[in-house]
Amino acid sequence: MKFLILSVCVALAAADVSHVVANNDKSAQILRQELNVGVEGQYQWAYDTENGISASEDGSLKQIDAETKAQVAQGQASWKSPEGEVISFQYVADENGYQPQGSHLPVAPPIPEAILRALEYIRAHPPPEEKN
Repeated sequence: MKFLILSVCVALAAADVSHVVANNDKSAQILRQELNVGVEGQYQWAYDTENGISASEDGSLKQIDAETKAQVAQGQASWKSPEGEVISFQYVADENGYQPQGSHLPVAPPIPEAILRALEYIRAHPPPEEKN
């Protein structure tokens, strides 16, 4: 599911949506743009445009174990859809992958009760090990 959402985000970012964007959005001015890069992998960036697009991210290196560090980032983005709805989401990207959250993102349906019971039964009654 995470891979699917990430793939959709990459596809949208790479898609040519110029025919959907209103003419005034194509020439929207940047109202605020910040970038702070620190030592040890820390950074912050943010921007706002006059047509209501806003995004920001904070990142740093996280010590996983004695030998391993991982880049961790968290951020948010918001904009207005062509239908006038404000789209807003937050995300965390770390050693567990990209984890977006937002009311417009699809949600998997609940697992049916019969499937949950079957999975519980399988867990409680594992098949006997085969003897060679």
